[in-house]
Amino acid sequence: MSDDAIPAATLVVWRDAPSGPEILVVERAAGMAFAAGAIVFPGGRIDAADRALADALGRPDEAAKVTAVRETIEESAIVAGLAPAGDPALGPELQDGLLSGADFGGLLASHGLTIDFDALTPFARWMPAFKHARRFDTLFYLAEAPTGEWPPNPQPGECVAAEWASPTELLERIDCGDASAIFPTKRNLERLASHKTLDDALADARAHSLDTIIPWIEEIEGVPHVRIPEDRGYPVISEPLATAFRA
Repeated sequence: MSDDAIPAATLVVWRDAPSGPEILVVERAAGMAFAAGAIVFPGGRIDAADRALADALGRPDEAAKVTAVRETIEESAIVAGLAPAGDPALGPELQDGLLSGADFGGLLASHGLTIDFDALTPFARWMPAFKHARRFDTLFYLAEAPTGEWPPNPQPGECVAAEWASPTELLERIDCGDASAIFPTKRNLERLASHKTLDDALADARAHSLDTIIPWIEEIEGVPHVRIPEDRGYPVISEPLATAFRA
């Protein structure tokens, strides 16, 4: 992780539904300092407790996965990347515990759970370098949703909504102004929308470099655009600067 950016992790939870693939997203509250009012994947900064838990579980280099799993539970009550996943009633119980200040490791132990590190597949790494109040160096992971019906429950105060939706549907809502998203989220939704099954998405993740994506500004036909590299699996690699950071 970059020394001058906040280390963070996020989780794309995917389920192969009868009507097509769906992913988990949350809508951040309008008063949040970062991505206010935007649709995002659950996630957040990597903290010292996440590092300590990863170390205790024998995976000291994978604290980002601990963060991704923990933040997803906190923000949505969806349990992904844990073994065993258990009953959907487990989600709100774990969420309540975390929001009440319980230690994540202790909470997992009390329920006979552990983190399944191998259930999370690295998908991308982004570090936008533009002049924002907060700059994040974020690892994106992809994981399968737990079996059964798991209704999302948004974290009070931080998220105003949480839902399962198809990447294509989300992009349509963003395009028509019914929803908003930051530049990395839009690009990742477009990449996810190009796949029909989790296996396809996982194969795509494994086929591309995890080198950090740092967008840059480039003029295209006289119009400033935000660009990303061409070889990372993204079907759209540029967007006019005027709309790229609309949140």
